[in-house]
Amino acid sequence: QVQLVESGGGLVQAGGSLRLSCAASEGTLSNYAMGWFRQAPGKEREIVAAISKTGVNTYYADFVKGRFTASVDGAKNAVYLQLNSLKPEDTALYYCAGRFAVIRNLYFLDGYGAWGQGTQVTVSA
Repeated sequence: QVQLVESGGGLVQAGGSLRLSCAASEGTLSNYAMGWFRQAPGKEREIVAAISKTGVNTYYADFVKGRFTASVDGAKNAVYLQLNSLKPEDTALYYCAGRFAVIRNLYFLDGYGAWGQGTQVTVSA
């Protein structure tokens, strides 16, 4: 199972931007479709975005469409989530997750087996 490490979280004002990174400390992401999830205090974890292992196909939750962008960099063995136009309600612990995928251009909304430790995003009003 691939080992995932997130980074890039922080404190930002509303309207600001952050770029989250998810790297594989062990293994390669080339065989994994990836997802980004978040969990705010007192709330259930929710999916934010999903991306096929090729980066060709993506999914975004309605509440981030047009603001967040997921991408894959095979050369760096990493995936990214660009967060723009951040809102206070985006404050949460953000996780990346990987699911082994045979088919190149599929993304998944669940069934992830590899998870990172999370990176905190805090958006002030």
